[in-house]
Amino acid sequence: ASNKNVNVLVMDTEVYSNTGGQASKATPRGAVAKFASDGKKLSKKNLGLMMTTYGNAYVAVVNMGMDREKTALAFVEAERHNGPSIIIAYSPCIAHGYDMRLTKKQSEKASKSGYWPMYRFNPDLRAEGKNPFIWDVPVTEDTVSFKNYLEEELRYKTLNLSNPEEAMRLGELAQKDNEQRFKDIKHLSEL
Repeated sequence: ASNKNVNVLVMDTEVYSNTGGQASKATPRGAVAKFASDGKKLSKKNLGLMMTTYGNAYVAVVNMGMDREKTALAFVEAERHNGPSIIIAYSPCIAHGYDMRLTKKQSEKASKSGYWPMYRFNPDLRAEGKNPFIWDVPVTEDTVSFKNYLEEELRYKTLNLSNPEEAMRLGELAQKDNEQRFKDIKHLSEL
């Protein structure tokens, strides 16, 4: 908000990792975490879109496991931007509850399912008469269902064991959250 030329990198694990996987505002609905053992009831805060509302900040939401080149490009653009910049990086964490050797595969599923939309908001493009929103999710034929992405992670499967009805209810709401987040960001890139 100060319009200072600062660069910020957020490694988004979707929990407070330094406290052992405690639920945070970045924790998605339905995920189990410390202090949310019955599944997080509210949707995840959309930090990227919040930062775009300042209008002067460069914002990138990246997933290195899905696209290293677009991730590197975001760092170059953020550094070039004469003003505040923030890069929010998809960051797999042991608290997600899957074998970390499968990080690349699960990272790809995150973007291919729409769970982790990748985009850049570059306010410098306005001076060129261009849309500042750039959609970076690749169009592929091997899309993944949201459910398939969630099934790989213990943070979503755990609630199914202890409270299947609540898991189903939160899963349906999380699916709607996911679809809406994807549509909102995609729409902005098409304006």
